Amino acid sequence: MIDRPILAAGAVVWRPVGDRLEVLVIHRSRHDDWSLPKGKLDPGEHLAAAAVREVLEETGVAVRLGPPVTAHEYEPRTDPGRTKRVAYWSAEPLDDTRASAADYQPNDEVDEVRWLGLPAAAGVLTYPRDVVVLERFEESVRANEHRSSPLVVLRHGSAQDRAEWGRDDRDRPLTAEGREQAEAVVRLLSAYGIDGVLSSDAERCVQTVQPFATEAGVEIDRDVRWSEQDARRRDVATAVAALRHSGRRLVLCTHRQVLPWVFEGLGVAPVSLEPGGFQVLHRRKGELVSLEPRFA
Repeated sequence: MIDRPILAAGAVVWRPVGDRLEVLVIHRSRHDDWSLPKGKLDPGEHLAAAAVREVLEETGVAVRLGPPVTAHEYEPRTDPGRTKRVAYWSAEPLDDTRASAADYQPNDEVDEVRWLGLPAAAGVLTYPRDVVVLERFEESVRANEHRSSPLVVLRHGSAQDRAEWGRDDRDRPLTAEGREQAEAVVRLLSAYGIDGVLSSDAERCVQTVQPFATEAGVEIDRDVRWSEQDARRRDVATAVAALRHSGRRLVLCTHRQVLPWVFEGLGVAPVSLEPGGFQVLHRRKGELVSLEPRFA
């Protein structure tokens, strides 16, 4: 039997300082090494949510994710024979005033954090694989693709059976499983700093994004153009064009039947999503700069 890879997530946390960027590196006392903040997933946790949690736990800096940087695999010293797969995102501090190393409190894993320029960070990192991550990040900086406005395209959660409902289909609610899916997506959307919620007016879509909207304190923008009954290809194309040029961090919850038109408008191949499933895309100034790999 082949062991499944150990999944972990981390981030290249950056901030502008004058005309250059600094990134956050950590020193782990147990290993006596310098690395980028990262850690293993909790049970049922999504990689993106884990990346944000690990950065906060290891550095004290709350972040929001931008585009993915890269992912790599290696055999950890602490678990020989296993493969560890680590995914990294570009990430910005939520609050610059609290992103100072002076605010950091040492913990059991990390006894020092430093903000360093890219050359200095590459020089201090212990492992070549971390240097490669930093090089990939630097490439994205040169291409001006290290920051973005995420768009999460979300299919509504599992809903009650259409044939058994017997009433207006717009009012068909989520099942217990669908409500669990709606709760599960909250931390994912929070990881990307989503600040706008768009939804079909169907109850099952609204219920899917309601837990996040409530926690984030944002209103749900309900629009029949995203609904199964009223969506028209031309109208969806017009609405998606506006989304491409929006600088906001958005989630759009819609239906399986509408998803192909959404992806068409975004200029990407259609993605098949299960109930409660999602695809994360990154936009900058009207251009699609990244489509997140489905490793999560």
